[in-house]
Amino acid sequence: MPSLSTLVDNFNAATLGPVWGNSYGGTAVVGGRARVPCTLDYAGCQTAYAWTLAGASFFVQVPTVPAPGGAAAEAYSAVTVQGSVEGTRVGFIINMVSGLLRCVSETGYWDDAAVEITYSPVAHLFLRLREDGTNLYWDTSPDGVTWTNRRTLATPAWIPTEVDTCALDMSAHRDGGTGDYVEYDLFNTLSNGAVLTASATLSAETTLGAAARVAAHATAELTADTTLAAIPTLAAHATAELAAQAKLTADAADGEIPEVAGLAAGIFDLHLEQGATYVQNFRVADVPGFTWAGWSARSQIRSAPASENGELLLDLGDYLTIIGDTIRLAIPASVTESLTRNGLWDLEMVSGGTVVRLLQGRAVVSLEVTR
Repeated sequence: MPSLSTLVDNFNAATLGPVWGNSYGGTAVVGGRARVPCTLDYAGCQTAYAWTLAGASFFVQVPTVPAPGGAAAEAYSAVTVQGSVEGTRVGFIINMVSGLLRCVSETGYWDDAAVEITYSPVAHLFLRLREDGTNLYWDTSPDGVTWTNRRTLATPAWIPTEVDTCALDMSAHRDGGTGDYVEYDLFNTLSNGAVLTASATLSAETTLGAAARVAAHATAELTADTTLAAIPTLAAHATAELAAQAKLTADAADGEIPEVAGLAAGIFDLHLEQGATYVQNFRVADVPGFTWAGWSARSQIRSAPASENGELLLDLGDYLTIIGDTIRLAIPASVTESLTRNGLWDLEMVSGGTVVRLLQGRAVVSLEVTR
């Protein structure tokens, strides 16, 4: 069951990947973005009808929208999930003629109850659609981190029933004026490369000898009762650097609060395999002698942020261990077996009244086949 939560593309390849095999109207990758012509014809960056929105969440950046000039009624960019029945779709439509962002759940290409808000290229730079088994949510964000809910609707019946038959479509069209284009970028990722870098502006009373970084490394060894020529090892390596331009306060100089406390949480996605053991180490690097002694770790996976009444899917507190400068997350197979939905997670360190949010991101669950 290919969830739209698992579709990730920063469009940095030279051409559109095969996942966008239904693209039409001259859509191409230009300058690290998916560029969709906005002309009198129709164009779009589209997947096959082989995905599901049920229990899924996805977001995308829309850095370039069409100019309204000369269009009588519409010059739009649209991010929609389309069902198997033509004209049945949910998502966002930005019409630069009306200046409105529409949050739609359409049949026959129309929704009388659509929520419309005045479009802002800053506040609505990122668009997110998510479904939690009960409701469908339309969210916007200026940075892909802080989200504002714009519409909530009971999940349309076709979303949970049309598993593996939905398509993601990012399109553009105008009914007049000079043709231009729409650009889409950062689909389900905030990284344009392998890692997210960070910088911290120091206050006059602090110094920083090296850039603080959180690095994640994971290894898992396979054991067997049979004789092997060599010991097989599964190794996974990932790096998540803290992304921020925040200031370190003078309090950081007294050593009670680590230097990483002045940085915003880094983006790191958990990729969990249902019914399999998950082991991941998060280590503070480039800070000689650093230790988490005296701190405790807490972490949860929820269907949505707690502020949005997100359902608790798994409390990770029992599976976190602090070892010097390293935070170890080890989830037994018997626990991951209970995971059936994607969600969001973060990792916080606590010492008294001080809370440091280190990491945040998606928790993507790959459903088990073998039992």
